[in-house]
Amino acid sequence: MITRASVSALLVASAALALAGCQSLGGPPVSRPSQPPPGQPGTPQPEPSVPTPQPAPEPTPPPPPAPPPKQFRLGTASAALVKQARSQTDKGDFPGATATVERALRIEPNNPLLWIELGQVHLAEGNAPQAESMGRKAAALAVGDPNAYAAAWRLVGDALRARGRTLDATEAYRRAAEASPH
Repeated sequence: MITRASVSALLVASAALALAGCQSLGGPPVSRPSQPPPGQPGTPQPEPSVPTPQPAPEPTPPPPPAPPPKQFRLGTASAALVKQARSQTDKGDFPGATATVERALRIEPNNPLLWIELGQVHLAEGNAPQAESMGRKAAALAVGDPNAYAAAWRLVGDALRARGRTLDATEAYRRAAEASPH
């Protein structure tokens, strides 16, 4: 049974709780023991800040040296065939010279020096469009070898000049000069 006294006790307890909640939510400030001003005896002093030494940055290693430029060379068999083809070209045997260089190309199909040689045979024969094509093929294969790349573009320039395309030939010669290490 609920009596008037128990209801009153309940109301008083509720009011006390409500007041306690108000204080924590923004009621009057709670007093704290006062601390003496800085520099007074008994006051803890902050420690002076000492810069912590930073480790020296590790030196970065130098980049690895660039690899030496590639240099294409003819194998023994290909060199002998090129010598034979030059002799045939000098004699005017262009079909024989073409067949001889093509034999060397079956041995070393990715050697730009052989494509340049074949282009020279075609140019001597008067077939400038084919010589230009061989020069461009050689330039594509000569990546990394500035001498072979320059020789390929000189062949392209010679073929273009033989066809009367002097502006294009000038551009090809410019590319050859830029690539040439000398």
